[in-house]
Amino acid sequence: MSCHRYESLHSRRDFLARTGLGLGTAALAQLLGRDLFAGAAASSPASILPPAARIGGLPGLPHFAPKAKRVICLFQSGGPSHLDLLDEKPILSQRCNEDLPDSIRRGQRITGMVASQARLAVQPSKFAFQAGGKSGTRVSDLLPYTRGIVDDLCVIRSMHTEAINHDPAITFFQSGSQQPGRPSMGSWIDYGLGRLSENLPAFVVFVSVNKKNAGQGLLSRLWGSGFLPSHHQGVQFRGAGEPVLYLNDSPGITRERRRLMLDGIADLNQQQHAVNGDPEVETRIAQYEMAYRMQRSVPDLMDLSGESAAALESYGPDVSEPGSFARNCLLARRLAERGVRFIQLYHRDWDHHGTLNEKLPDMARDVDQPSAALVKDLKQRGLLDDTLVIWGGEFGRTPYAQGEANRDKYGRDHHGKAFSLWMAGGGIKAGITHGASDDFGFNVIDQPVHIHDLQATILHCLGIDHSRLTFRFQGRQYRLTDVHGEVVKPILA
Repeated sequence: MSCHRYESLHSRRDFLARTGLGLGTAALAQLLGRDLFAGAAASSPASILPPAARIGGLPGLPHFAPKAKRVICLFQSGGPSHLDLLDEKPILSQRCNEDLPDSIRRGQRITGMVASQARLAVQPSKFAFQAGGKSGTRVSDLLPYTRGIVDDLCVIRSMHTEAINHDPAITFFQSGSQQPGRPSMGSWIDYGLGRLSENLPAFVVFVSVNKKNAGQGLLSRLWGSGFLPSHHQGVQFRGAGEPVLYLNDSPGITRERRRLMLDGIADLNQQQHAVNGDPEVETRIAQYEMAYRMQRSVPDLMDLSGESAAALESYGPDVSEPGSFARNCLLARRLAERGVRFIQLYHRDWDHHGTLNEKLPDMARDVDQPSAALVKDLKQRGLLDDTLVIWGGEFGRTPYAQGEANRDKYGRDHHGKAFSLWMAGGGIKAGITHGASDDFGFNVIDQPVHIHDLQATILHCLGIDHSRLTFRFQGRQYRLTDVHGEVVKPILA
């Protein structure tokens, strides 16, 4: 049967399909956990399976010994300015308000938002940089907490992407394609490696916003499963109210009654699956079971009463606010402790075409202390060695002003030719910088890292050969990195 084509089995083969149901049921029971058809209560909220007893995943994976068991992606949506945060360029100050040299731009594409400007005036950063740690990595004064952990970080200053607008660029970062419809990175990892937690999804998503401005919205397809079976999609946790909608039972429904209902629905779904062979029927059963388990695991996850005062304080004052980036960073650590494979945090409103000088400090305050606290917290608990943490956005910002150049008040346009991000833990060298952009921060001039290279490296840290993690759809084999991508070996520990 070809992928995503299901036919009703009303032929002589129907007998073979029906007799094979027993094998399918046994495999599904292994996929969903030992309590599925037994009707037993879910195990303890923090139940983590040993790697050999993972739920799902492909045979033969990981391809080699992994350095990381899980990923926490701290995605800064909107394009944070590398020139004001992680990639200091003194020449911008020296040549303030001069035209960007043709030798730097070289006729490369720019967005329609600045294409009609009379000139592209060089714009320096208003913010000073200082060296941090033993490595001496220079980081903006807007990120003092990040500067305090630079000896645990690998700062990549040679990222580049083809995408020039937000949605294609974010989609590219998350799925390896600028076009929607491909599986997200977390879905690929769940598909390949399976779950380690019996009671939580393998892929969890949080979205936070700046207090003053929500920024551009994000579509749920960014954590969707594309053409992979839909149980691989990310589960979004909300910042306020019920963390997961419709998870709790209605008043008057006991847990025992819910169990009986789910067993009955599972039986009906299995009968339907025997007729049409649709894998989405199995997904439906799996999601019912996961929701049942999450009724106990999610309240335990969200209850911070057991966290020490020192731990809470380390994440900053916003940690007390549900839905804040700080709160989500703390929850990311708790999810990592509970065996969740891919934890995706989005923080919106980094798109600073104007008044960057006012908005960027606010955004930096939102994320600087919590991001650094997360790395330190993971390290203190012995989790950083096998947790890969990534901080960055879909692209950077231009070295020329959007509008007129001004040392105190300015904005920057989208820029994908060169930008920066940092990684930590899980198989990545600590205390280094990798690659470089030119003196203007416009082009990469040393050790370029494409988005596909980053994705290949993330998979490598998890023990996956990116060229061998594939799924056949519409007549061809697809993978996260498409037909591209090289592992960035110099940054591997």
